[in-house]
Amino acid sequence: MDFDEIIDRRGTHCAKWDKMEPIYGVPADTGIAMWVADMDFRPPAVVQNALQGMLDHGVYGYFGDDSKYLAAIQWWMENRHGWKVDQDWIFTTHGLVNGTSMCVDAFTKPGDGVVLFTPVYHAFARVISAAGRKVVECELVNNKGRYTLDFDAYDAQMTGNETMLVFCSPHNPGGRVWTKDELAQVAAFAKRHDLVLVSDEIHHDLVFPGTKHTPMALIDDVQDRLVMMTATTKTFNIAGSHSGNVIIPDPALRATFAARMNAMGVSPNSFGLVMATAAYSPEGAAWVDELVAYLDDNRRIFDATVNSIPGLQSMPLESTYLAWVDFEGTGMDPSEFTKRVEQNAEIAANHGPTFGKGGETFMRFNIATPRARVEEACTRLREAFSDLQ
Repeated sequence: MDFDEIIDRRGTHCAKWDKMEPIYGVPADTGIAMWVADMDFRPPAVVQNALQGMLDHGVYGYFGDDSKYLAAIQWWMENRHGWKVDQDWIFTTHGLVNGTSMCVDAFTKPGDGVVLFTPVYHAFARVISAAGRKVVECELVNNKGRYTLDFDAYDAQMTGNETMLVFCSPHNPGGRVWTKDELAQVAAFAKRHDLVLVSDEIHHDLVFPGTKHTPMALIDDVQDRLVMMTATTKTFNIAGSHSGNVIIPDPALRATFAARMNAMGVSPNSFGLVMATAAYSPEGAAWVDELVAYLDDNRRIFDATVNSIPGLQSMPLESTYLAWVDFEGTGMDPSEFTKRVEQNAEIAANHGPTFGKGGETFMRFNIATPRARVEEACTRLREAFSDLQ
């Protein structure tokens, strides 16, 4: 796979590139889009070939017999993550934002508190609030540029009105891969406060050397309240397929979720199922290994530049392709460092406050793009903050 190939996505109904100028004011012709969390790479050939087979057949009717799709999920989870999944546990949603909203709908009621460890993926708070539930922000501790959890503080915040915790593992935007001990503490916290624990593990395949992701499903004494969420979409850059899996080991929780799925008439689209089946394969696995090695080099290049600029600090990435950069050391107001990134460097990056408490001095940069583009972004950032050097 040639990850260095520059693929022009402008004018293709691409959210990341075609909405960059109207949202951020970054010029479409000269700007660099580093905000939306998808990659500027084509998916593996095995996925492209599966889609080509659909096109060659030319009839796009209702999908039936998902046994190969379910078996592919089982194979992937066992071989890549050491987790044995029963086919009966698997529900397919229209992506994991939809999966999150379905969980909120199924397991909470209006007015309930839903706990988030912030800063965290902004869509969680959006769907929780839109559903008439209360977002309860438990702020992560920034411990010398690495996020940690403070359960004494979180316990003190609980009022008894909370019914769910949505947990991001690995963490977006901080890039943390939580340890087994940390996961056990999360599970214990959920049990103490009788919370349904929704573990969003969409980035679990994109983990860098030196760290290992543990599925929450492998933690003891959590199965009776656990909802796992996984997807092919981040791993293989097929987010437009809008497919994801909600995997529920507990029969009672599963029955509740199934009832809401049936009531909402949710069913997957055939393109997403075909792509996922092809992706979760030995060929897909080999491509992911190449991808992670490429992203690892992008990470080193981007972090080295950012950390060489006085006042800027890039949080060490253990997973994801989303660099989380702290500008607090510049002493600048957020409007000033944001202006420099967007107007001087002409880079569109996510604003930290959208991720909740703790994100006020940060911006998030997507480094899943060809190396030349990462290097150009580095050059522009150096120039935009040249007065600090």
